[in-house]
Amino acid sequence: MSAPDDTITEPAERARQRRAATRGGWPVRRFALGQEPDDDLSRTTTAAERIAMVWRLTLDAWAMTGRLLPEYTRDRMPGRVIRPSDQTMRGAPRDD
Repeated sequence: MSAPDDTITEPAERARQRRAATRGGWPVRRFALGQEPDDDLSRTTTAAERIAMVWRLTLDAWAMTGRLLPEYTRDRMPGRVIRPSDQTMRGAPRDD
């Protein structure tokens, strides 16, 4: 059995260079330790932009589960409504 070939193929090297060039355009900001800006994005993004960010994270999280993203109408979504007047929240028995 021969030793693995450590050379990078030309197409792989070109792909690596393209990725490096793309990263070169990423915005980078440098801050002194303890001088980092607040994580509150509400001053720099719209609500729609923040929802889009969360949607992208949601899709990525579902993709990692290996399961399909559920598709159902809003009235069929799983969930539970808990109202402040619901006595079960205080441990009292319900009168159902």
